[in-house]
This record gives sequence, C-alpha cells and structure tokens, in this order.
Amino acid sequence: MNAYNIMFVILAVLILCSSVATVVTKSIIRAATYLLFVLLGTAGLYFLLGYTFLGSVQTMVYAGGIIVLYVFSILLTSGQQEKLSQNSALKTLAAILLSLAGFGVVVGIFWAHGFIGAETLSAPSEAATPSMKEIGGYMLSTGRHGYLLPFEAVSVLLLACIVGGLLIARKR
Repeated sequence: MNAYNIMFVILAVLILCSSVATVVTKSIIRAATYLLFVLLGTAGLYFLLGYTFLGSVQTMVYAGGIIVLYVFSILLTSGQQEKLSQNSALKTLAAILLSLAGFGVVVGIFWAHGFIGAETLSAPSEAATPSMKEIGGYMLSTGRHGYLLPFEAVSVLLLACIVGGLLIARKR
C-alpha cells in the first residue's frame, strides 16, 4: 500500500465519521462543524486526485457557507439546545430498513459499473488533468458537456434558501 492509498483511506474515514457525527449530534453548532470536516475531507480528495482548482474552490466556498450556517444557527436557535422528538421502535426499524436499502442500491451501482474488484487507484497523470481553459469552457458553455444550466439552477436554489432563511428569521 503506497502513500496515495493511505491518504485516501485517512480522508475516507474522516469523511465517513464526520458525516455520521453530523447526522447523530443533537447540537446544531456541532453538526455544522462536523459538516465542515466532511467538506474539507472532500476538498482533500480533490487535492489528492490532482484537481487543485476544485479543491481550492471547495474549501473557499464551503468554508464561507459553514460560517453563514453558524450565523443562522446561532441567530435562529439563540444558542439553546433543541429538544428532539422521541423515536419509536417503528421509526427506528423504518430508518434501519431504508438505510440498508440505500446501502444495497449503492453497492449495486458500484458492482454494475465495475468499481468493486477493480484495480487499485493511482494518481492521475498530468496529461489527464484538464487545463483552466477547459474547465472554464465547460463551466460557461451551454452545449452538450456544458454546466451553465446546472450552475444557474444551483444559484437560484441558493437564493431561494437565503430568502427562506430571512423570512424565518423575520418571523421570530
């Protein structure tokens, strides 16, 4: 096992543990902090793959997003611990069954596309890494491989979230 694979395993464990902690914690501030670790681990994977631009953008955008999440969580909850509803045995059983079904779907997708049992990953070559000009062309094109429409859809979604957050904060 080389250093590349060891670093991948470390980042994968960080992402997995932080994502589980994000879901199970009772404090919204801690959940936001664990989410920050998940997003930083994802940026680490981008850096590991040689996509320094995507890793940098991931870090800058989501670090700012987590700061906004901190502000909204403190303003909307006034720093109090929220009471969680009591889980019944039926809810717990349904959650376990849905989790297993989701896990089965993910394993099925990995199996169908040949990711399970494939050779170990290796670092990408410099020839396989797209240039900044190619990335910019993909981001701003509307053609077959263009990402302008999804980019604009995400920006409208984020605007709707901001307006919704402001309306919720205004009612309180």
